[in-house]
Amino acid sequence: MRSVRARAALGATVVVAVALIGAGFAVLLVLRANLTDQAGLQAEVAAREVAGQLALDVPVDRLDLPDAEEHPVQVTDEDGRLVAVSEDLVAITGTGTDRVKPQASAVPTSTGTDDDGLGDRHGGENRGDDDANGSIPARGEVSTDDPDFTNGTATVGGDTADYRFASVSATTGAGVTLTVHAGAPLATEQKAVGSVRGAMLIGLPVMLLIVAAVTWLMTRRALRPVEGIRAEMAAITASEDLSRRVPEPGSRDEIARLARTTNETLTALEASVDRQRRFVADASHELRNPIASLRTQLEVGAAHPDLLDVPGAVTDTVRLQALAADLLLLARLDAGERPGNTRLDMGALLHEEVSQRTGDRIPVTVSVPPSEPFEVTGSRGQLARIIGNLLDNAERHAESSVAVSVRTERGSVAVAVSDDGAGVPESERERIFERFVRLDDARSRDEGGAGLGLAIARDVTRRHQGTLTVTRSPEGGARFELRLPARPDPGR
Repeated sequence: MRSVRARAALGATVVVAVALIGAGFAVLLVLRANLTDQAGLQAEVAAREVAGQLALDVPVDRLDLPDAEEHPVQVTDEDGRLVAVSEDLVAITGTGTDRVKPQASAVPTSTGTDDDGLGDRHGGENRGDDDANGSIPARGEVSTDDPDFTNGTATVGGDTADYRFASVSATTGAGVTLTVHAGAPLATEQKAVGSVRGAMLIGLPVMLLIVAAVTWLMTRRALRPVEGIRAEMAAITASEDLSRRVPEPGSRDEIARLARTTNETLTALEASVDRQRRFVADASHELRNPIASLRTQLEVGAAHPDLLDVPGAVTDTVRLQALAADLLLLARLDAGERPGNTRLDMGALLHEEVSQRTGDRIPVTVSVPPSEPFEVTGSRGQLARIIGNLLDNAERHAESSVAVSVRTERGSVAVAVSDDGAGVPESERERIFERFVRLDDARSRDEGGAGLGLAIARDVTRRHQGTLTVTRSPEGGARFELRLPARPDPGR
């Protein structure tokens, strides 16, 4: 039962079995009820025919009774005495009396006579004028109420069978009430129900086997692509080759979407692993240079103290410290570090950051509209890091001017940093935000940096739900624009 196919086949078989058993019982009950009602209708017809004869004052010993095997009949009076019975009826049950021999009972058949002395034997109106006393002879009637139905048995000529009995009352012309019990055989109902029951007992297991087999085969066919996906994923895990992909079935069902999503996940995982590998390789390469330079200077200083380049060692140490800080920040960002929820004014932050930059070779021009709030929500240190990295990049490439401005636009705060340098080619405007990317390979590492400043600025911007893009500035250089969601004004 650990197999999905087995569980699916068992579940489908159980559901179908319950449904078929319930439907089978319902069919048998409806069939039995319909056939029993038909037998009751036949018994009622037979009983009313005999009751009609009694209402016409036919003597009980001259009743025209139907065949006992088809419709056994008993006629009882008001005291329950049996006054008439079908011939060859040996035993009977279910009618209220099991007697099969008539008992003595005075049953008058007429209460009046015609002028010619014959009387009205049929309970109708006198065909002539009124009799000498001026009265109309009485006539009998058959009860119009619904008959009473019972089930019982009757033995006719040595054969016993089940019957459906109907009881109908009739009143003779003399005012005597008699009850006619007539039966109809239930053999047809029993035979039909038995045949249907037997067919169900034979067909139900066969149908359940078919359902189980079809479900098993269909489930196996449907899950065959899943097994292919599983096998390929196991091979990818064993080989650690993330360039492989799982097979995608040609169907457009859930399994095809699963395979597609799995391949997309593998693509993203491959890109992430490649990015991590490049990051480690680039970081090792970037760290190796200042460490090697620092080691060389220390070894020279140890051998020849008078040749120790202390300023150079300090410069390499500072560069190594800055690179380590950048790598640590990128690691925290990759781990999902979220910014804070501090309320900040970007205009004040720009003034503060620019005022602290005392060693810039080109003065920075700051443009902040007065008396206008530029409030955002985030981490003060990380947002200051973005501004600092953008200004460092502008200082590195500008020829004579660097400008920074801030404005509000459609629910966001936009900070623009522009320079008049060579600018960024349009084809490279996204690539420069990748880690350890330098567009000018001839530039020395000291002047060009490690290629992490813009990558850090883009990652921090995304953590703040903002965007960082680069275009051409009016001066011909690069224009970096930082957009952050503006903090709603609680006073509005």
